[in-house]
Amino acid sequence: MKVGIVGLGGAGKTTIFNALTGLRVETGPGGKRTEHMGVIKVPDPRVERLADMHHSRKRVYAEVTFVDVAAGPDLSAGRAALPRTVIGAMQGCDALVLVLRAFANPALAEPADPERDLRTLQAELILADLGPLENRRERLKKEPGRPGEKELLERCIGELEAERPLSALGLSPEEQQLLVGFGLLSTKPLLYLLNQDEGDFTGAVPPALAAAAGEAPLLALSAKIEMDIAELSPEEQPEFLAALGLERSARDRFVQAAYGLLDLISFLTTGPDESRAWPIRRGTTAVKAAGRIHSDIERGFIRAEVIAYDALVALGGEKQARDAGKLRLEGKEYVMHDGDVVEFRFNV
Repeated sequence: MKVGIVGLGGAGKTTIFNALTGLRVETGPGGKRTEHMGVIKVPDPRVERLADMHHSRKRVYAEVTFVDVAAGPDLSAGRAALPRTVIGAMQGCDALVLVLRAFANPALAEPADPERDLRTLQAELILADLGPLENRRERLKKEPGRPGEKELLERCIGELEAERPLSALGLSPEEQQLLVGFGLLSTKPLLYLLNQDEGDFTGAVPPALAAAAGEAPLLALSAKIEMDIAELSPEEQPEFLAALGLERSARDRFVQAAYGLLDLISFLTTGPDESRAWPIRRGTTAVKAAGRIHSDIERGFIRAEVIAYDALVALGGEKQARDAGKLRLEGKEYVMHDGDVVEFRFNV
């Protein structure tokens, strides 16, 4: 599961990528126009609490793969179209983070205008989708196509021509399957990231910008501050944040938001060996969740013993939860919930 970080030239996306991953990818105009990939652990205080309760030797967190997509266009260069290589990289991602510049960049002639950048990126996603759908419509004049395909294409093209993303259509799973080969960008989950100047960072989001983002989440951070924090030891970070008047880094909130963007939840396992968060798609059944741990557990599934994390912590342990009737026995078709603490019983 990959989250692509995308932005117009000079928006600071590679600095954000470096702060997230701890890598040192070259930034600025001299940086290579190639994509980079890094795996980031998703902060989860539930893993910490369970590990403390059970004296676990290991703490294992869910992970998200972030992709620093090759640089987008520089508005000061007089062009705004996303290059074909950038579109191809975005098509390979499961969700997109669109970085909006809210700081002065001396390398760019254009002043910062995050609302302009947001609308530019929205328009580019729509244009990138419109071309292949129109080409397919032309081909359907010479070939029959699949049942319902022509009607679906007309709906999608109409939506795009009205400058609305395809995510607004509420496509059914069957319709999504008909469109899967097009690599459509405006159907992907989006998160907007407002990259603010370190001297003016407040974490606040302008109401007009939030309105322009629509239903997509919009978070604010300062890539420069996050980079400075990433270079400090864990012991030094609280003092640095306090000096800036911040309670905590925006990094954790952003990574958690990106994790949710993928429609992922975590179930938890715990014991003396390890406490672990296991990522699964929302709506996953117990038997399929068991397969995330090992295929043998899925094959020999008998039942899942489930305790909600909040109940487990409030009661102080498995025995207390069992005595209080908070431990449930669930079968194969049980739909997992975020924070389920599970022990699978199986026989192979």
